[in-house]
Amino acid sequence: MYESKKQPLLPARHFRYRLLAHVFYALIVLVVTMAIGVIAHLILEPINWHDALLNTALIIGGLGPYILPESVAGKVFFALYSMCVGLVFIGTLGIILAPLAHRIIHKFHLDDDQNL
Repeated sequence: MYESKKQPLLPARHFRYRLLAHVFYALIVLVVTMAIGVIAHLILEPINWHDALLNTALIIGGLGPYILPESVAGKVFFALYSMCVGLVFIGTLGIILAPLAHRIIHKFHLDDDQNL
């Protein structure tokens, strides 16, 4: 997907498109994570969709739930969901930063080849 160290540095315009594509992929992951949380709220707890959306957004944001689950299944699911959201955060951060890290490392490799 990325250029190898023997290839020249990607032009800035193409790099911006690559970075935007990765941000788009991260947004897809975020939307899927939100959908899983909202659907679980609606199935496990008797609340409205807008309250489920707010509660899921607060859990993903790290603030904690606005409405505490009342059922045992809801409590167990959201305990596990909250832990998994932390991993999703790390993953989406990696998705967004991967092109930037590759470009920096690629630039260092090009500089090393020019100094030899």
